[in-house]
Amino acid sequence: MKYFLVAGEASGDLHGSNLMAALKEQDADAEFCFFGGDLMQIQGGKLVKHYREMAFMGFIPVLLNLRTILRNMKMCNEEIIKFQPDVLILIDYPGFNLKVAKYIKTNTQIPVYYYISPKVWAWKEYRVKSFKKYVDEMLSILPFEVDFYKKHNYHIDYVGNPVVDAVANFRAENKDDTKETFLSQNQLEEKPIIALLAGSRQQEIKDNLPSMLEAIERFSGYQAVIAGAPGIDPDYYKKYIGDKSCSIVFGQTYRLLEYAEAALVTSGTATLETALFRIPQVVCYKTPIPQVVYWVFKNILHTKYISLVNLIADKTVVQELFAKFFSVKTIQYETNKLLNDLPYRNNMLAEYDRIIDILGKPGASAHAAKIITYKLKKGK
Repeated sequence: MKYFLVAGEASGDLHGSNLMAALKEQDADAEFCFFGGDLMQIQGGKLVKHYREMAFMGFIPVLLNLRTILRNMKMCNEEIIKFQPDVLILIDYPGFNLKVAKYIKTNTQIPVYYYISPKVWAWKEYRVKSFKKYVDEMLSILPFEVDFYKKHNYHIDYVGNPVVDAVANFRAENKDDTKETFLSQNQLEEKPIIALLAGSRQQEIKDNLPSMLEAIERFSGYQAVIAGAPGIDPDYYKKYIGDKSCSIVFGQTYRLLEYAEAALVTSGTATLETALFRIPQVVCYKTPIPQVVYWVFKNILHTKYISLVNLIADKTVVQELFAKFFSVKTIQYETNKLLNDLPYRNNMLAEYDRIIDILGKPGASAHAAKIITYKLKKGK
């Protein structure tokens, strides 16, 4: 069968490549055409447009590049029709992908599948109407989304979470690794580690890292180690580290989490990764005009939490120090609890175990591929 996939950012490229590999396992004759990146290109097929030429985030960049975005969208629609796939698979990236879904569903008979639902449960809930109208199958990687869509009378399938797969694969491939090897290879001290995951973008690092570093200075029996983000120059970190005692490791976030005692984590997928490694954590996310941001969060957004850990658990498992709750003092207080309050640590670890059960076993890409190929064959 022929598959056209659309991924508009790095995470979509990763998940798209894993899905393509799984589709090839289910369909020996799989043929691909796609908007994506290097990882998807490794799986074979025709790369029409690289996500680097599409990734415009935020109101101003989108406005300034509107002509390019519309041109990309027109090209995407034309390439899909020219390729005549058995299915169009859209991966997250809602601003672009929902418009493509509308065009293809309105003008062709090509079925439209969506892999990884956009976070419409947090805001823009009105987009559910578009999914119901233009998307034939929604494949979700977050279990609580099933109930969210059910209240809108829209059936979706939970296929598992790719982060579970990534952690399981890492552990299988690194089963002979040791903490001693990790410390030695990275010239780290023989001290317990506090991991700092300060975000993947420069602005996040600028906002969060200085306060994280200041907060953990008092914990002299520990060493701070930063998980360096891809694409961020080491010198960018060094200007915030200054003369503070802190190390950086690049391309080793999972190894760092494997051997850490606690972690300070900027919200995002990293909070879930930290939970899967069973490392006690506190979520730190500094915002501008914190009082206003918190008011918007409480009164406009349709979610109780900012971290995936708490969203999946549907309760406060890890403390979220964001907006008006973010300060050096509150980070110090929570870090001290993570390190020295044994009942607090143990309760968090027990909740992690419950979350791991909720997420289910590895195999998200394989499960998604089985559903896609089964339903396509059934429809023929």
